[in-house]
Amino acid sequence: MTSTVTVPRTPSGWARLDRRLLWLAAVMLLCLALSPLEAQQARRAFRVGVLNAAWAASHPTVEGLKAGLKELGFEDGRDVTFDIRFTEGKLDTMPAAAEALVKAGVDLIFTSQEAATHAAKAATETVPIVFTLVGDPVGADIVGKLVQPGGNVTGVSSLQTELAAKRLEVLKTLTPAVRRVWVIYYKVDMGTTPMITKALEAAQRMKLELSPKGVQDADDLKRVLREVRRDDAVLAPEGSNPDLTIAIIERSLALRIPTVFGTALWIGYGGLISYGPDYYAQGVQASALVAKILRGARPQDLSVEGAEKIDLAVNLKTAELLGLTVPRKILLRADAFRR
Repeated sequence: MTSTVTVPRTPSGWARLDRRLLWLAAVMLLCLALSPLEAQQARRAFRVGVLNAAWAASHPTVEGLKAGLKELGFEDGRDVTFDIRFTEGKLDTMPAAAEALVKAGVDLIFTSQEAATHAAKAATETVPIVFTLVGDPVGADIVGKLVQPGGNVTGVSSLQTELAAKRLEVLKTLTPAVRRVWVIYYKVDMGTTPMITKALEAAQRMKLELSPKGVQDADDLKRVLREVRRDDAVLAPEGSNPDLTIAIIERSLALRIPTVFGTALWIGYGGLISYGPDYYAQGVQASALVAKILRGARPQDLSVEGAEKIDLAVNLKTAELLGLTVPRKILLRADAFRR
């Protein structure tokens, strides 16, 4: 006797379940294929807060940060967005701007200059902070040490203390008749103290008289410059108050005072000569630290870096105005010229 077994057709409900299982499996495979960064991006873009005293959102360090992040795979608008707070030289508004970024829920705060970094540090102990344009991070009490700094802050030092002697050397080479150098700095910045110590040591070796003067604003600057005499010169280190640097440029040109600055940016505004880190390059360099933190690294484990790109720049037009002949030694070594 032969038995016949009839195989029933698959119900439509089972077909729908099979399709759902296939769809779920595909989604799980896609999630497994995503890196942690891509998984984060699938949810939302990272939000980077920016805090500085610039007059526009397109500060060179910010442009460098964006370019560096793009090279590292963070596309602006897709993977990362920027909440930029620039205070147009108004340092008293820094704390409120920093607090606003924290309340906005940014994933990281990117700062430029000492005042902005202090404001961000006071506003949060948990949101990671990456700084640029800080002359001496330890001297400024921003970090306790450079290697594995601890806390929520790391960044790129502009090496103000380390470059003090070289700036005096450049100034002396350009103006060999100089006998006294006035170091005019923004007196609120704590990081200038170790820089002045180094400058005093270097000046003694070069047989220069060094007169450090801390100033608060343009009125203070005018009072100090009344004491400047023939064969004097000025060293204007980087500081948190950009308005003060502009005032130094304007007064030094009006009074025909040779002045050395901390970065080539000021040569474009009429400054005579500069030796120091490039703003844009510091932003690019800092972008690597930002990327590491966005990918899960802790700022306390990332050592503070020294600025890698140091430029010598000279304004030939200003040199002519001051009656100076730029030595061949400087012309051969200069990275940038302004004619």
